[in-house]
Amino acid sequence: MTGKQLEFDQRVHRLTKKHAKLSRGYRATMRKDGLVVMRPQRVRSAIPAKMLLIGLAGLFAFKTFLLSSLGASAYQYRVDSLAEGTAVEKAGAWVMQIDPLSEYVATQINGYFH
Repeated sequence: MTGKQLEFDQRVHRLTKKHAKLSRGYRATMRKDGLVVMRPQRVRSAIPAKMLLIGLAGLFAFKTFLLSSLGASAYQYRVDSLAEGTAVEKAGAWVMQIDPLSEYVATQINGYFH
C-alpha cells in the first residue's frame, strides 16, 4: 500500500506544479499524434535586459559627460556635497562617484576636444 500511495503522492505533486505553471499563462500546441496539449509560457521579466543595459550605458555616458565638462575636482566636490544629504542623495552619490573607466573616458574626451 505504501508504494502505491507514494506513486499517487508524487503524481499529485507533479500535477500541482504543472497547474501552478499553467496558471501563469499557457499556449496550446498540437503534438505529432494530433493530441492538443497545454504548455506553460515562460514568465517574462518586467524589465528586459536590453533596456537595463541601455539605461546603464546612458548613466555611464551622463557621468562621463559631467566629469569631462566640470573637471575632476568640481565633479568630486558636487558628489561629496550630495553624499551629505538624505538617504536617496547618498545613494545617488554612490552611483555618481568617479570610477576608473569614467575618468579614463573623460580624459580621452578632454584630450580630443582641447
